[in-house]
Amino acid sequence: MDKKRKVYAPFSLTSEAGVAQTPVEGYIDVNQTVYPTVNTGNVNENGKWTGVRSDDVEFKGFSRDELIANGTAFLTPTGPNAADNFIDMSGFRSLFIAILPTGITGSGDVRVEAVMGPSNSESRFANLTPVNAGNPLRGALANSNAGSMSNLLLDSADGMFADVWNIYYIENNLAGQRLLQFKLTNNTGVEASFEFAYMRLI
Repeated sequence: MDKKRKVYAPFSLTSEAGVAQTPVEGYIDVNQTVYPTVNTGNVNENGKWTGVRSDDVEFKGFSRDELIANGTAFLTPTGPNAADNFIDMSGFRSLFIAILPTGITGSGDVRVEAVMGPSNSESRFANLTPVNAGNPLRGALANSNAGSMSNLLLDSADGMFADVWNIYYIENNLAGQRLLQFKLTNNTGVEASFEFAYMRLI
């Protein structure tokens, strides 16, 4: 966008022209051009391109687990490709998870636990493999006792309503987790099906 504006100058135009008796100071026209820029990322200290992270705008990673017997645990998300079987929280601090149970009446309890995701040649924790897949994620949180390792997320019995999305916000506990899955246990008392989805936040 081109724009012309007046700016202060320590001399007047007539002074500049060599007329000695004119007063000093004045204003002159200056052409100013503004160019818009978009920051899509940068090259980091490792020499690798890193894009600018943004919140997921919609839920993703949809999974459906059919006819889970009472007392049975299962891992989610799962999908046809290796990348569909875990959540990559690199660059993200918080997330929403959504669970939709069907086949129960009213509401029922579901155990929700954050666990290490799958370990194979396509799923690594940075450059490490194998990892302790399917086991609880543990660590020392900022608000916990110093030096004490604990489960990063374990809700032993959360009451969920049937046939609606039950949405939960998880702040900071799972930030940066490279291989994240959730282990859900059907404790509703009956056989039920479950859908799962997630949305990450920076």
